[in-house]
Order: sequence, then C-alpha cells, then structure tokens
Amino acid sequence: QVQLVESGGGSVQAGGSLRLSCVASGLTFSMYRMGWFRQAPGKEREGVASINRDGGASYVDSVKGRFTISRDNAKNTLYLQMNSLKPEDTAMYYCAADPVGGWRSRPRDAKNYVYWGQGTQVTVSS
Repeated sequence: QVQLVESGGGSVQAGGSLRLSCVASGLTFSMYRMGWFRQAPGKEREGVASINRDGGASYVDSVKGRFTISRDNAKNTLYLQMNSLKPEDTAMYYCAADPVGGWRSRPRDAKNYVYWGQGTQVTVSS
C-alpha cells in the first residue's frame, strides 16, 4: 500500500520560510517523479514543483527563485523549501508520485500523478 505523508505546514508572516516534507512508503521512491501541488479555496489545483528521478526540477513561474524542491532517496523523502513567502502562497499543499520517473513534456500536469498525500496547510499572513 502506497502512502505519502506530508508535514511541515503552518502559519507564517509574509517574507517567512517553511520547509515541507513528504515521506513515501510502499513504492520504489527513487524511480518516481515526485511533485508538489497546491490548492487554495475556490481555485484550481496548481502544480508548484516537480523533480524527476535524476534530480531535474521544474517550477511554476510564480515560485521560481523562492521555492526549491529536493529529494533524499535514502530516506524516501521529498522536500519543498519555501522562502520569501507571500499571502498568495496560502493553500493546501500536496505531494504526489508519478510512475514515469524520467522525461515528461508536462512534468507538473496532475494527470500524470497516481499517488497523492492528504496535504498540509500553509497560511501566509500579510
């Protein structure tokens, strides 16, 4: 049984930082592309960042230069370091796993991801 468990969310002021973690079990983590998604109330789910099995990363434009996705295959853990947070980053953040670990034409397309965590809330106040 595959499980993805996120942690690290919370409430911060604008300009602050948070580090999200996602621990995976029940799958060969190192072979999967992993992604972070977010969804704010009343908005569509958005692919924030993706990392392939070789460490290549992709980001949505709104977080480039502020967020960093990384993975530790020895610990089956995915991370999202979020700096210079803005109120518009407020959302529920989810990690997800894509069985195609290599190249994707649309690496942050949610349709590619078959396993999802339950989410962790991030709230940024102004």
